[in-house]
Amino acid sequence: MPPIRELNWLQVETYLQSDDRCILPLGSTEQHAYLSLCVDNILPERLALEAAAPGGVPVFPVLPYGVTPYFRAYPGSVTLRVQTYLMVVRDVLDGLYEQGFRRILIVNGHGGNTPAQGFTAEWMADHPGARVKFHNWWNAPRTWAKVQATDTNASHASWMENFPWTRLPGVTMPDTEKPALDLDRLRLLAPQELRAYLGDGNYGGRYERPDADMQAIWDEAVLETRALLDGGWGE
Repeated sequence: MPPIRELNWLQVETYLQSDDRCILPLGSTEQHAYLSLCVDNILPERLALEAAAPGGVPVFPVLPYGVTPYFRAYPGSVTLRVQTYLMVVRDVLDGLYEQGFRRILIVNGHGGNTPAQGFTAEWMADHPGARVKFHNWWNAPRTWAKVQATDTNASHASWMENFPWTRLPGVTMPDTEKPALDLDRLRLLAPQELRAYLGDGNYGGRYERPDADMQAIWDEAVLETRALLDGGWGE
């Protein structure tokens, strides 16, 4: 089953006669140092597509805006208010449920979107028979263990988000390692203060690692996501 963007409604209706699973990727448009502003959109959508391919599960387009008020001082970063965001997620889930989807895997690409994780429990309680899994792909147990085994100094906009598909042509990465920043301090800063403290946007770590390292992490992330899709729906 191709992604939703390559299907028509008749094909989706046929699919729903035999399966009720789908994937909804959640993203964000925000600074990632020297990487694309759409890192958090590119990664969950691509991951969802690769994880879903063998089982033919449809993948909906990534929700490209999330909750990222702390990055407002970085041009190109766009945030939604938490209330707005949860209303959008609610409407999307309501639409999926109405059309017959009952097992929904949310592949989340941005830590600021975690208010939606708590919301899904409330939503399920109001929608009998629905099952929603909320998957922060980058810090899921197997994937995070692979990241830590590769390099323990890894964070936002560092090497751990630098894949061939999140790089920009003509942009050279600094050949250095940034010390891990104080996350507790970061959480207290207003947008302009945060930019002054954070600088280019990397929270800590090298800016890139060999492609072989990144592919190994990616392969683990795909397998971990696929396992969530294929089983454990409360049967």
